[in-house]
Amino acid sequence: MQNTILLINCIDQKGLIFNITKILYENNLNIVGMKEYVDEQNSEFFVRIEFTGSSNLPEMKNALASILPNGAIIRVNTNQKKSIVIYATKEHHCLSDIIIRNYFGELNAEIKCVVANHNDLKNIVTKFNIPFYFVSHENKSKDIFEKELMEVTVQYEADYIILAKFMRILSPNFINAFEHKIINIHHSFLPAFIGANPYRQAFERGVKLIGATAHFVTNNLDEGPIITQKTNNVDHSFSIQEMSRSGKEIERMVLAEALQNVFEDRVFVTGNKTVIFK
Repeated sequence: MQNTILLINCIDQKGLIFNITKILYENNLNIVGMKEYVDEQNSEFFVRIEFTGSSNLPEMKNALASILPNGAIIRVNTNQKKSIVIYATKEHHCLSDIIIRNYFGELNAEIKCVVANHNDLKNIVTKFNIPFYFVSHENKSKDIFEKELMEVTVQYEADYIILAKFMRILSPNFINAFEHKIINIHHSFLPAFIGANPYRQAFERGVKLIGATAHFVTNNLDEGPIITQKTNNVDHSFSIQEMSRSGKEIERMVLAEALQNVFEDRVFVTGNKTVIFK
């Protein structure tokens, strides 16, 4: 039997843990894992509870709502695989890593399709029997390009869109249609080296660390809530190409870890930050 995940985010007050666990007990549910966090500065409470057992989940959710502060956000997920659509261009390292990890069951996801604005990666995608859509951005307005992206994406009703080195700036209208549902891998340790050619920027600056950042996409370029960040050591002997190779390795690792956390319902978005229960 799959475990069920309960996620609650609300204003903090005394007795929350007691009241929440009491309702689970009264519904004959067994808690197998629980992590909570209080943001004292904003008086905000977060909890992730994993439980087993059979119950009327809508009734349980209503019972929880009755004892929680007004405006509480309650999510009950049966830990089913998340459906995802992946956007890509020409670079294969992040896309192929997601496909391989998911093939061997390392990600709690179902890849519905891959959409790319170049045909370069079609062969690797179709080898795994994943639908591939080529949507060119050339010789058309951004509005038309995004309309075509949207037409492909909405038919799959995906839980998340993954930008696997998509490298196209999406409009506010497109982003707002999928609020906190678009995940990007950025090729630097944000907020450093925002924009294009980050490894050249890093090389010219003589940095000693390079990194990668996975984050939710918002209307502020590369400034959305951060999910995962990691760094690698480099030095003066590294060429731009060696920095790029090291960077691609860490991009794969960072994106995979971020997706695992999101797909396992471990991530809360609060303002421009995240709370992650690992």
